[in-house]
Amino acid sequence: MSSALKITLILSLLLSAGSHAAGTAPRKTLAPFASEQALSAYLQQLQARQAALQREQQKLQRATAQYMSAPPAPPAPMAAKAAPAASAEAAESVTNVQTAGVDEGGIVKLHGRHLVMLRRGKLFTVQVGGNALQPVASLDAYAPGSDPSGSWYDEMLLDGDTVVVIGYSYSRGGTEIGLFDIDADGKLAYRSTYHLRSNDYYSSRNYASRLIGSKLVFYSPLSLNLRRGDPFGGFPALRRWRPDAVPSDFKRIAPATRIYRTDEEPEPGFGLTLHTVTVCDLAQRDMRCEATAVMGPQGRVFYVSGESVFVWTTRRGSDSGVFRIPLDGTAPSALKVAGAPIDQFSFLESADGHLNVLLRAEGQGDAMWDGARGRGDMALLRVPLASFSDGRDSAPAGSYKPLPGGGGYGLQNRYVGSYLLYGNPGNAGRRKADQAWPRQPLYAVRWADAGGVQALSLPHGVERIEALGNDAVVIGAQGRDLHFSTIGLGAQAAVATRYIRADAAQGESRSHGFFYKPQAQNEGLIGLPILGADERPGLNKSAASVLYLRNSGLTLTELGALAARPGQAPDDGCRASCVDWYGNARPLFLQGRVFALLGYELVEGALRDGQIREVRRISYAPIVPTVR
Repeated sequence: MSSALKITLILSLLLSAGSHAAGTAPRKTLAPFASEQALSAYLQQLQARQAALQREQQKLQRATAQYMSAPPAPPAPMAAKAAPAASAEAAESVTNVQTAGVDEGGIVKLHGRHLVMLRRGKLFTVQVGGNALQPVASLDAYAPGSDPSGSWYDEMLLDGDTVVVIGYSYSRGGTEIGLFDIDADGKLAYRSTYHLRSNDYYSSRNYASRLIGSKLVFYSPLSLNLRRGDPFGGFPALRRWRPDAVPSDFKRIAPATRIYRTDEEPEPGFGLTLHTVTVCDLAQRDMRCEATAVMGPQGRVFYVSGESVFVWTTRRGSDSGVFRIPLDGTAPSALKVAGAPIDQFSFLESADGHLNVLLRAEGQGDAMWDGARGRGDMALLRVPLASFSDGRDSAPAGSYKPLPGGGGYGLQNRYVGSYLLYGNPGNAGRRKADQAWPRQPLYAVRWADAGGVQALSLPHGVERIEALGNDAVVIGAQGRDLHFSTIGLGAQAAVATRYIRADAAQGESRSHGFFYKPQAQNEGLIGLPILGADERPGLNKSAASVLYLRNSGLTLTELGALAARPGQAPDDGCRASCVDWYGNARPLFLQGRVFALLGYELVEGALRDGQIREVRRISYAPIVPTVR
């Protein structure tokens, strides 16, 4: 389909194709392959089609070469996208998560009296309980004796006294899961490492891992290579690491009876992907995992609710399907849909039994940096969960609500209370102070009803949308300044007040960079890493400072900032994961205390006379022995 095709036209085509209305279609689920033999026969059929397509392409090439002195290169099938080089004591969260009760892999967590940090291939603990601020322990975030080169360790979760480190290894076969023990004194001990076969899961917006209770949940794509003699060699599998590990150690964790497909046939010449949800039980020391996989095109966005994983797949920009994969192991279901979400924040499984998704006409999913791209008209899809079926049914045209806004590069979106908010960052480049800045609309729509859409005029771009309880704050640049606009979300959405930090820019773009700590009704503290206006966030840039604001009835007051110590970063002898892909700065609020995690520094501040003032700081950087 052409990029100019409107969502309304797509919906008309879907409707004319004979979709069942959600209210009349019986509830069905996807059917798995009946046996390994049935799955093998289907893959052989796909291999034969692929080979026939390749022969036709080669035949066309030879015919063309007879008439042209410089024959064109043969077209090739689309390949996979290339990759770039709690315990009860820890009830106080330090992670800004999308869904309550669904913890996300991050770089800092809380275990009892200790903060646990993951940075540059190592784990660190710092005691903060009992008014302390003292480094305790550090340990490599990978298996002793293993070679960490070609591996990235970026996400961490805590379940009781188990620290889980999630990474990706290009040399060892996919996602790497490291398990470590932590005791009440903050001491760390290595337990085991597992390898989960997958493609690179990295997304500049989403996180690969979630923790719900003691269930460790992964989404991972697996592109099927139909040219290889044994396509099962790329199916979901797990192995426990040992020094002499070999590929045959991988054991399938998704039998044919846990692999599903719809009635959609793969598009000739385009990739086929196993969209895989793996659930691992952390309640036992020897981790056990089971996987469920659905076949679909490559483009994907995934969202994890408390009950299910939703995977939205796209091909040719707009033909789409959405899968609902329950976490209790029951069979998945699906719907044919149109358009593409921006990222995981485009989804909301609401308490009234509906799935709500903000869509653009075209998108590529959120792998790598694709979530920032996309174009075309916008709509809000709202469908009952009961309307999901065996994938043959389409979401009815009436379930799409057309929305204004063209969905430009870097679009931000967020569900806050009863509202969906979205807007564009505007000009990505920073302007001089005396240059005019076009006013940017923030769109607000109640997702549960068919009411009108409000366009709130802002003098700054929309770079971040966050919840302040049942209200919101929108953060973005205007020239060299950083603006914070509070948004009241009552019967109508309305801009309340604005705070301006002169000569500043966001220091972190990931969702975990922001944190809001409620203190009372309509009261709380905001923390956000910032840089100077002339500085640019970078993967190898040291953190600058964390800005703190007080919210009082949507009026923001600056409390000050805690800054990193200037100077050269310490030599940490880094051997793995030496780029801060997930950032390196976080605001932290613990037991009434205020901290700033800034690279290898942990700075504590105290509120005195309405201002945050530094009390003390420590460095937890590893000490590299001097070689003489």
